[in-house]
Amino acid sequence: MAQERKMSGGVVAVVEPGSLADSLGIRPGDVLLEINGHALRDVLDVQFYAADEELALRVVREGLPLLYRTERDYAVSLGLTFASPTFDGMRRCSNRCAFCFVAQMPPGLRRSLYVRDDDYRYSVLYGSFITLTHLTSEDWARLAEQRLSPLYISVHATEPGLRRKLLGRDDIPDILPQIDRLAGLGIQMHTQIVLVPGVNDGCHLSQTVQELADRYPALQSIGVVPVGLTRYHRQGCRPHTRAEMLAAIEQVEGMQRGYRARHGVSLVYLADEWYLATGAEPPPDALYDGYPQIENGIGLVRQFLEDSEEVRTAGTPKVSSCTLVCGTLIAPIMEQLADKLAARTGARVAVVPVINRLFGPTVTVSGLLGGEDVVAALQDRELGEVVFLPAAMFAETYPGQDGLGLEGSQSVAGASRDEERRTLDGLTFQDITDRVVCEVVLVSWMSEVWSRMVGDPREPTT
Repeated sequence: MAQERKMSGGVVAVVEPGSLADSLGIRPGDVLLEINGHALRDVLDVQFYAADEELALRVVREGLPLLYRTERDYAVSLGLTFASPTFDGMRRCSNRCAFCFVAQMPPGLRRSLYVRDDDYRYSVLYGSFITLTHLTSEDWARLAEQRLSPLYISVHATEPGLRRKLLGRDDIPDILPQIDRLAGLGIQMHTQIVLVPGVNDGCHLSQTVQELADRYPALQSIGVVPVGLTRYHRQGCRPHTRAEMLAAIEQVEGMQRGYRARHGVSLVYLADEWYLATGAEPPPDALYDGYPQIENGIGLVRQFLEDSEEVRTAGTPKVSSCTLVCGTLIAPIMEQLADKLAARTGARVAVVPVINRLFGPTVTVSGLLGGEDVVAALQDRELGEVVFLPAAMFAETYPGQDGLGLEGSQSVAGASRDEERRTLDGLTFQDITDRVVCEVVLVSWMSEVWSRMVGDPREPTT
């Protein structure tokens, strides 16, 4: 349901030195209320209305109203970072999806992890997926005015009755007319289907993909993601069997061949979990068409492997032994790469796949590892000189985004400095380094591992 939101302006957190805002005298703590008479709801409004050549900025500082007038020099940035990207709150989700990951979170974690949002502004800013079920007439008017693009849309099924079943509500609009309306506004879209075995797979998947593909090129991509379930799931869904996953790969790859022949792009893409869980080879780089859903965990494994192939070691290793930490899903690939690294450097390279006790063993991606599980897995082991941890464990993200583990999904909300970030169960990087008896380094790519071990990983071999 739509929630009432008041126009409160944006609290300035940072003013970039040398920027337009800095030259005007705007300070951190000021509240930017209006630009050229337009009340500001979020940073998107700031970007849109600050594009005018002449600007009138209405600000409040400690209760005192201020007005700044200036002409815009487009070579100089406005230079404002706000405490929150939305000034009037976040649109909460009232759907009741049986597979909602946020609804399956363990108890006792930080409050922000339990927030279920369905805010189209976060979709534009960070690529988070929304259902379009919470758009108001005001939102549609704004989309028409500002042409906010692209949008990332959770479809799951195009059949109206099936989609209502999946979202757990009978009062949601049909999705295809909404997509057509967005296309008419010139807005590009990326879509995803969370595939639930026995519900929206098989012929339902074929229909959904076909009806979405008919909207190409306004609809730019279709991601197919397997349902993710934690040990706190209570809604009756089940994970895919290996046979079902292999069948889904065959079905989607057949669709891809047809779309490549017709449009020159694969258009529909499988999340990395399908390949990792079955041992199937991920598609080559060219079939990802520039990775339109990389933040949704689609193609990260291929990029990871491509990055690993580019590495060329040189010189004497600076590290004689190390440990790579990861989730259990990516572990076989990490073992292969560890053997390759050991062969090239002569170093001892161990891999520690961490079983996820925070969410349960069915959650196997590296980005959802808890700090306590990692620390426990490293106890009583010969770790070597350096332990490499997946950086995404510490990212301030929606559940599912991954880094070194590569197989995550969902969307990114932005990250703070390493020393300020926390794992999902609340540990800081310093908390972990205090409990591990050797150097700990956060990495996202194997080239970063090799850089730490032997120097510049792309130096020509001598």
